[in-house]
Amino acid sequence: MQSVLVKDVQSYNGQEVSLRGWVYNLRSSGKIWFLLLRDGTGLIQGIVSRNDVTEEVFNQKDNLTQESAIRISGLIHEDKRAPGGYEIIIKELHVYQVAKDYPIALKEHGAEFLMDNRHLWLRSRKQWALLRIRHTVYYAITQYLNENNFIRFDSPILTPNACEGTTTLFEVPYFDLGKAYLSQSGQLYLETGIMSLGRVYDFGPVFRAEKSKTRKHLTEFWMMDAEAAFVEHEENMRIQEGLIRFVIRKALTECKAELEILERNVEQLEKADAPFKIMTHREAVEYLRSKGSSMTETEDLGAQDESLLTESSDVPIFIEKWPKEIKAFYMKRDPQNPDIVLGDDLIAPEGYGEIIGGSQREDDYDLLLQRMIGEKMPLAEYQWFLDLRKYGSVPHSGFGVGLERLVTWIAGVPHIRETIPFPRTIYRLRP
Repeated sequence: MQSVLVKDVQSYNGQEVSLRGWVYNLRSSGKIWFLLLRDGTGLIQGIVSRNDVTEEVFNQKDNLTQESAIRISGLIHEDKRAPGGYEIIIKELHVYQVAKDYPIALKEHGAEFLMDNRHLWLRSRKQWALLRIRHTVYYAITQYLNENNFIRFDSPILTPNACEGTTTLFEVPYFDLGKAYLSQSGQLYLETGIMSLGRVYDFGPVFRAEKSKTRKHLTEFWMMDAEAAFVEHEENMRIQEGLIRFVIRKALTECKAELEILERNVEQLEKADAPFKIMTHREAVEYLRSKGSSMTETEDLGAQDESLLTESSDVPIFIEKWPKEIKAFYMKRDPQNPDIVLGDDLIAPEGYGEIIGGSQREDDYDLLLQRMIGEKMPLAEYQWFLDLRKYGSVPHSGFGVGLERLVTWIAGVPHIRETIPFPRTIYRLRP
């Protein structure tokens, strides 16, 4: 008998097939018992009737438990009351393994207990939905970039120096060459790629040894960094907006069931697929002060500030043109005001905070060199980066998207730790 996936059963209505997976739940009612089977692609109800099966098959109700691995065979039958609109009338049942004393019952558990059992919690309905949304968001990002002439360009994870500041580096001994560090960002290496390929991106894990305890921080997370030659500040923001709106539309069309499982208010996502707002950093400070914030003109946005900024906005907001004191050395200064850099942060609505950071990059060798000297950076370690400004330098821009932060917002979940299979925080390294 043909084995099929739960997601495909509508194509086999009225036919006998086999399904393989795990018992999600069981209940019995006299001469009939029911099981919910999950196989990674979906959930389906199976019905076992004493009149249709052998005594041995019927009595399996006394042996099977939650998460037991089984194969069932029977007739696919359409029933709009059933999960997914179809059920299977079971005629045969094979047990691969009975799961004894599965620790995560279908009830509420504490967060620490669930995180200690993350390797099992991943099987739960909501975690299944989150991981599928993550998958969709990941591929939506790459599809958008591929369709807009960006080429995948993998940057190293082991690096000899910092990108975002030396205080948040994870240090690793590296043979006889001294110290290496886990990458904070692929950006600097990506800039080498644009001189070859024009537009490039990478997508992989990055690491920040930052002792943050918020619901928005991980020490290991996935980042997509993109760089583009001959792209300046305003076009850079248009590319970012196009990317996020493309991701929203993909999630709404391809993850309807998953968003429903998570009880996500999809109307909020639909409203977010509209032209984004733009504010300068100065305008943001003035607005926040009017709301009672004590933020100054040379400070970064805090979590509360981000929430205040977007509390009355259905769409993300770009905060652009930041004070140079609080942004990285490689950002291009505004020709009209050298105290301002042509950078942008994209703040998601509903209190989800920053999901993109980007800027036009400094393309002038002498200006970049002077900044690096001013910040007492080891020039020998960054000479390769300066070389990019010596040999065919052009205006260029880039940005980075935090995958987990984006998924957290799209899925509407309160904590970032659920959007990555095995979260790493300052308090958690296991499992």
